[in-house]
Amino acid sequence: MNLTTWMNNYTGPSDFTLLGFFSQSKHPTLLVGVIFVVFLMALSGNALLILLILYDTHLHTPMYFFISQLSLMDMMYISVTVPKMLMDQVLGNHSISGAACGLQMFLYVTLAGSEFFLLASMSYDRYVAICHPLRYPVLMNHRVCLLLLSVCWFLGSLDGFMFTPVTMTFPFCGSREIHHFFCEVPAVTKLSCSDTWLYETFMYVCCVLMLLIPVTVISGSYSSILLTVLRMNSAEGRKKALATCSSHMTVVILFYGAAIYTYMLPASLHTSEKDMVVSVFYTILTPLLNPLIYSLRNKNVTEAMKKFLGVKPLLRETLK
Repeated sequence: MNLTTWMNNYTGPSDFTLLGFFSQSKHPTLLVGVIFVVFLMALSGNALLILLILYDTHLHTPMYFFISQLSLMDMMYISVTVPKMLMDQVLGNHSISGAACGLQMFLYVTLAGSEFFLLASMSYDRYVAICHPLRYPVLMNHRVCLLLLSVCWFLGSLDGFMFTPVTMTFPFCGSREIHHFFCEVPAVTKLSCSDTWLYETFMYVCCVLMLLIPVTVISGSYSSILLTVLRMNSAEGRKKALATCSSHMTVVILFYGAAIYTYMLPASLHTSEKDMVVSVFYTILTPLLNPLIYSLRNKNVTEAMKKFLGVKPLLRETLK
């Protein structure tokens, strides 16, 4: 048997099949419609938030700069998985090529990793603003913000470059049916017929570090913020600081909680159904919730929206 024949028999066809979760639903058509609406709402909500931050000069601060980048990441994040999932269900074709699977995996891992560190940068920004307000313009100037953002993207892409090539070069000699709605690293790794224990251990250690470093920064930042807030004499100042930080903490808990379940809990606690439900939560619902959390609970954003929509001028004309 020559090498080409052996490779064909050993690796099988080059395409994968994404089984998705629509087959689990009694009303797949309704579910497709709901996810499509959520997808449009997430895109429009994040796009509107970015537009407001660009439009209103009062929002040209480091905090809103990071919020705009979070919205941009969320728009890209949800666009990597949802359109393909919906098209598969509508067209009835659930196959994905090896190259497309690798690209989807790389983009997903890169964006997720970048968002981990972006949330840490946002917590550091709030720490400097509340604990060192006089030095805030110096410590969080435009150059520092760009540097932090560049580091976030670099570390996220490093994560993608580490995991994607290794995962996609494993031999797949059995079933190529991925029990997921996109090419997630653990779901694809399960299909390999080689021993992946060492790689899974390495992946676990990397994920622990990817989560532990930002969580340490976030925990330290918010602990210092809480102590500073409790010492404040102004009740209004305490309320404003806590409102801002509670919004950030809500996003952190939603995003990191799902990531910890996916990448840090033992395999014995995972099932394909649970993994897909959790993935739906942090790949589809989190990008929808983020703009709502930062707009509905943020007075500056709501004021900017009123100004953008012309509510105040309209009220003035009515009063005249």
